Amino acid sequence: MDPSQSDIAADFLTEADEIVARLGEQLVQLEQAADDGELLNAIFRGFHTIKGGASFLEFAPLVEVCHGVEELFDRLRRGQRRVDAELFDLAQAATDAVAGMLGVLRDGGALPPPEPELLRAIDAALEAPAAGAPAATAMARKDGDTISDDEFEALLDQLQGLAPAPAAESHAPATAASAPAALPTFTAHAARPPCSSGSGTQKPVSADSVRVDTRRLDTIMNLVGELVLARNRLKNLRPRYRDEQLDRAIGTLDGVTARLQTQIMRVRMQPIGRVLSRFPKVARDTARQLGKDVQVQLIGEDTELDKNLVEALADPLVHLVRNGIDHGIEAPEVREAAGKPRAGSLTLSAAQQGDHIVIVVADDGAGMDADVLLAKARQKGLIDAAAAARMSAEEAYQLIFAAGFSTKDVATDISGRGVGMDVVKTRLAQLNGSIAIESQRGVGTRFVIRVPLTLAILPALLIAVADRPYAVPLACVHEVFHFRRDDVRYVDGRDVLDARGETLPLVYLRRWLDLPPGDAGECVVTIQAPGGARLGLVTDQVRGREEVVVKALPSAVRGLAGIAGATIVADGSLALILDAAQLRGA
Repeated sequence: MDPSQSDIAADFLTEADEIVARLGEQLVQLEQAADDGELLNAIFRGFHTIKGGASFLEFAPLVEVCHGVEELFDRLRRGQRRVDAELFDLAQAATDAVAGMLGVLRDGGALPPPEPELLRAIDAALEAPAAGAPAATAMARKDGDTISDDEFEALLDQLQGLAPAPAAESHAPATAASAPAALPTFTAHAARPPCSSGSGTQKPVSADSVRVDTRRLDTIMNLVGELVLARNRLKNLRPRYRDEQLDRAIGTLDGVTARLQTQIMRVRMQPIGRVLSRFPKVARDTARQLGKDVQVQLIGEDTELDKNLVEALADPLVHLVRNGIDHGIEAPEVREAAGKPRAGSLTLSAAQQGDHIVIVVADDGAGMDADVLLAKARQKGLIDAAAAARMSAEEAYQLIFAAGFSTKDVATDISGRGVGMDVVKTRLAQLNGSIAIESQRGVGTRFVIRVPLTLAILPALLIAVADRPYAVPLACVHEVFHFRRDDVRYVDGRDVLDARGETLPLVYLRRWLDLPPGDAGECVVTIQAPGGARLGLVTDQVRGREEVVVKALPSAVRGLAGIAGATIVADGSLALILDAAQLRGA
């Protein structure tokens, strides 16, 4: 492939990935609105566009699959086939196959031939007769499905919003027809789970926008971070010189740097809908596998956060959605017996709160039973009887994040091996985020995730131990106060304080750092650990709030318990960023 075609292939893969992501959501929407002609046209155009680009680039296996599904949806648009559960299973399987092929191409591999079983199923669907119309025969696949360079560039322009989209072709709404012949291996085995979501349309890119390599954005963000460090350094030096003109210049630099930082962060922002839009399909597939009915609602898809966070949140949310359907939402007959609708409800919502994004995954299922969780944890040796007796319901809920914990006795393809939820908590901790659980028996469960808007620049509280600075993410700081040694009590093997009627476990940073006790007055920084529990960090000094630029630790010390990263503070010294979640057990 010559260099010009390599560039075209890169553009094609980028656009095709976006189309496939939309197709998954559009197919789920169409399953609930089978007579929506606009959705039928959109799905047809999606497969047609991918086929055209793949044909130009000579990706024959991709062309073969897309052509068959395109023909099938053309039959639907013309009313020659009806929309049914078997067809949706087939379309979803084809979409997954296309996504897999695009993944192979992104990795630089050669495309294998399409799965013969999938092609046979597509052919069988094309040959199925429709009632009230002449027998529909499968159209011959055309060897000449190729387009010119100009036509392919026009397709890319259309996708990027640089050219008007063609007018929707006339169509007749899908009409009821007799059931088609069963499709091999793609026959539905459960009641069709209804699933609703927000609009699957995507705003077109305006004509004055450009595509920028994300590595360039990362480089610019790193440079802005260095500028922030220099700004902080100058602000720290300013009091020494007491010069009015210097004060004005530094004040101007401070304002410009803050605005530049804000604008660069906005450039890196992406709507979380890029992640959420895949979950109606994930929920549908999981529900069908389990024989359950699930309705999915998406709220706040336009909420924006850093692109790196958008990508990093995908896997944790997949685990939570699958867990909610498997463990939370009951089988239809169980729900009906309990006086609930047969279809369960799963809601994913996102909203910005200050400098954080709050994502909620909620279901209206059976809820959690703290006693069952504690019994399972004791059975697996994760806690002892004394620890179980002291645990509140909220603390018991957090046991589901322990490695190796599962409430199922038999492992399945979806759960039961004690992996998955522990990955969720670990991944969120790496993102300086947290997760809390709210649950009520018979009503449902809510997983509440909090993550910062960006990972690059972090508001932090600077503290000092033995004259060395440390940074605590400000999002987890609750309050700061001084205490007297006489107020400390010893409960359950550790020092605690009575803070307004609440028992506050203490973590002595000097002891944790293996330093001798200090003579200076001590103060406590109360932090909110994941899961809602609080603890007090005993430190020598609190220096105040500062925006810090997060730097990764060297590989030799990466993974140290209680350390999330490092930064350079205003006086030019190195400060380690503390991980509140890991300090809890110190």
